[in-house]
Amino acid sequence: MANIPKDPFMLVSYVNTRMRDYDGDLEELCKALGLDREELCGRLSEAGFEYDEEKARFI
Repeated sequence: MANIPKDPFMLVSYVNTRMRDYDGDLEELCKALGLDREELCGRLSEAGFEYDEEKARFI
């Protein structure tokens, strides 16, 4: 993965902030950072976070 936080709690904060401020949703974030959506969702799911399409954020 790109140079993003490894700690899941730092990662969810980074990803949600990035989507809010720059990318708008998970698809755009993954494109902009060259991330694999399934891998990112898997890492965050292991920590108890799920992506909410309606809110465009992990909760």
